[in-house]
Amino acid sequence: MNLATVLSLGQTALELGLICALTVLSLFLSYSMLNVCDLSTDGCFTLGAAVGAVVAIAGHPYLSIPAAMGAGMCSGFVTALLQTKMGVDSLLSGIIVNTGLYSINIAVMGGASLLNMNKTDTVFTKLKALLDGTVLAGQYRLLAALAAVALVVAFLTLFLNTRLGLAIRATGNNPDMVRASSINPAFTTVVGLCISGAITALSGCLLAQSQKSVDINIGSGMVTIALASLLIGRAFLGKGGILNRAIGAVLGAFVFRLVYTIALRFNMPAFMLKLVSSLIVVLAIAGPYLKSRWPLLQRRLRHGGKGGRGVC
Repeated sequence: MNLATVLSLGQTALELGLICALTVLSLFLSYSMLNVCDLSTDGCFTLGAAVGAVVAIAGHPYLSIPAAMGAGMCSGFVTALLQTKMGVDSLLSGIIVNTGLYSINIAVMGGASLLNMNKTDTVFTKLKALLDGTVLAGQYRLLAALAAVALVVAFLTLFLNTRLGLAIRATGNNPDMVRASSINPAFTTVVGLCISGAITALSGCLLAQSQKSVDINIGSGMVTIALASLLIGRAFLGKGGILNRAIGAVLGAFVFRLVYTIALRFNMPAFMLKLVSSLIVVLAIAGPYLKSRWPLLQRRLRHGGKGGRGVC
């Protein structure tokens, strides 16, 4: 493997990692801040991709971004409504919305399971034309993804330090205390999940326009990928302020995509990648626990090696 191949793999992983980092940041808001495990992520990601593609095909590439985000916001609103006003468990509400979104996404795509955007203007082709003739002409995908991630990270850093943002964080930590402080936890949950859904849909929209196609299964497994990336990022930069933790989530997305890219480079069958995702999640979750138990295991091994009685 020569240097050019390594650089190419690194750039591919960075581009996809940055786009998928948006979904990781949405999970950072819903899972880490709001303490809600939103399982509608897969369907919301596909919804953003489908809405963005349909609007772009209609000749409005720039409008596709707010349209996709608006659709994702609606998805988050329905998920939050089921939890806060209808008494549905948070996990079950995400599953219900995710199931319903499959039919909605097919309807948005005009009854088809695949949309081709090869002859469609997208935000990426517009940026490519804008940079034509400059030294950055070949980096238009990377620049577009980097700009989107930077804006979302800046937004989350500022928003989560506002009064409403602090109320959302407090809701995730102790909803009873929030309620006693005359803050409606249902309202903060709705706001948090709406923003999270909008960011997830933005990620789906950018991925679809980057790949120039939308498949009905484009969002399959995104919640697993995002959770694994979030936990990997927490291992690197899990402490500190919101900005530090958000950057850690982005770093985790890049590391995860780099592992994916290397696996594909070594001719791993595509059907094995889901297993790789699951193993990464297990390692990311179990790693800190096993690390904390390692001193106890060492003591047990020392006692056993001396012929003494093991500690039960």
